[in-house]
Amino acid sequence: MARGRVSRYLAGMSEADPILTPVPKQRKPDWIRVKAPTSTGFAETRRLMRSLNLATVCEEAACPNIGECWTKKHATVMILGDTCTRACAFCNVKTGMPRAVDPLEPEHVATAAAELGLEHIVITSVDRDDLPDGGAKQFVRVIEALRRNTPSTTIEILTPDFRNKPEAAVESIVAARPDVYNHNLETVPRLYPTIRPGARYYASLRLLESVKRQDPSIFTKSGVMVGLGEQRLEVHQVMDDMRSADVDFLTMGQYLQPTPRHAKVEEFVTPQTFSAYAAIARAKGFLLVAASPLTRSSYHAGDDFAKMRANREARLAAAR
Repeated sequence: MARGRVSRYLAGMSEADPILTPVPKQRKPDWIRVKAPTSTGFAETRRLMRSLNLATVCEEAACPNIGECWTKKHATVMILGDTCTRACAFCNVKTGMPRAVDPLEPEHVATAAAELGLEHIVITSVDRDDLPDGGAKQFVRVIEALRRNTPSTTIEILTPDFRNKPEAAVESIVAARPDVYNHNLETVPRLYPTIRPGARYYASLRLLESVKRQDPSIFTKSGVMVGLGEQRLEVHQVMDDMRSADVDFLTMGQYLQPTPRHAKVEEFVTPQTFSAYAAIARAKGFLLVAASPLTRSSYHAGDDFAKMRANREARLAAAR
């Protein structure tokens, strides 16, 4: 996409962007309060990310679990820079014209995985609507670099929707065979125009379905936020849609307003409600469900991957 077209695209998004009107942040209930990160492990993880010129979604999206995860030296790397070509109302990642893709980034990611001693790594990215393939080639290069340098590390990717990009974009990533392919639906279809205006619900659903159709052995994963004004039956329908696409793993967490300029929290969903959602999701047939106020896509991802793999093996054994 030419620079002029991207500029017009971004300008158009800004004019209709629902985050432009500041909205006061609500007080958080006790069950989602977390301590400020101060550990030695946290500082060491931050120094490593800076030395390798790597961005993390932990920082850019203001994840509430950053203290816990970085203390354990678990970080979710965000490739393709730190600037997104979209402006979703829930997301704290900055929007604008991204820099050129860093050719050294794949090796830097592999170096970080090796130095952190990661058994499981999660790789995500900003949206790159300015690139012909949406950044798919960089995902492939990162997977290949990890396979070369840390072959025992299992790989989970969390990709954008590659909307309006050739099908070959997703096909190339699937062919690189990550262990887990994650793409978040984020919210219910009714809220897409205000919460995720640059995306389309059914396009995201088709992406997940496509991954499974191309390689059934790859685990698929998707997540939703609650507390944005969705109705419970709408959440149940999203679960059904995910299962129709053969999604293996559902994550659900509380939406938290990053700044007063972002969409407001309509409801702080109780832990008991999360437990009820999780029970319904398990009954619908997901291999694994993680649902709690602080659940995020990559939170405890390594442990969850081990559980998901064991659950699949148990199901296959039971079916014999």
